[in-house]
Amino acid sequence: MNFDTDLLGLILVYSYVILVLIISEKLLKNKLFFSRKFTHLMVGNILFLLPLFTSKEVMALLVAFPFVIITFLMSNYSPINISNRISSSGHGLGLFYYAISWTVLAYVFFDQPYVIAIGIAAMSYGDGFASLIGKKFGKHEYNIFGDTKTIEGSLAMFLVLIAMIWIVLNFYIVVIGYPPSIANIWLILLPAFFATVVEAITPKGLDNLTTCFVAVAIYLIILL
Repeated sequence: MNFDTDLLGLILVYSYVILVLIISEKLLKNKLFFSRKFTHLMVGNILFLLPLFTSKEVMALLVAFPFVIITFLMSNYSPINISNRISSSGHGLGLFYYAISWTVLAYVFFDQPYVIAIGIAAMSYGDGFASLIGKKFGKHEYNIFGDTKTIEGSLAMFLVLIAMIWIVLNFYIVVIGYPPSIANIWLILLPAFFATVVEAITPKGLDNLTTCFVAVAIYLIILL
């Protein structure tokens, strides 16, 4: 364990998330949907800070898990009356599920931070752009299990995820020298495709759980 880098990582993650929340609340407070999606997308950038951590306990229990509690208390289901809740727009537990996914990935795949990063990318950039593009440009709607999505949003998610998984894998090649190769295009295309399909059929904010775990599962299966 390298206490200095773990402490630096902890400080940077909390400082960055607090900055994102402040910007979301102060600059986008009158646009609740975009405020929530801004937070959803920008928090995903923590995937670039994961290499700083040398302790599973610090990353999972001191960095990721507290956000499970924080996001629940800021949701519409909180037993505490907190005004200006970040997840007041849309699915009240969306960010709560997001934090759960991050915590589980951080604990299980600590020694493979690029796997954690793929999961975070799927639920932040992928799901986030699906909602943003769908709301702004979506004209062809579909509803499979009780949650309306758009073809335009789903296509945006697929394309964004292809780009982000490619960026993630290249970033970790440079930073930690692994994964050793991204020559297998299926490591990029299939996680992006299946995460997009699962997002399309997952209702009520649960896609913050399903998309990341499916993307990670498909990536690991291909590596077998």
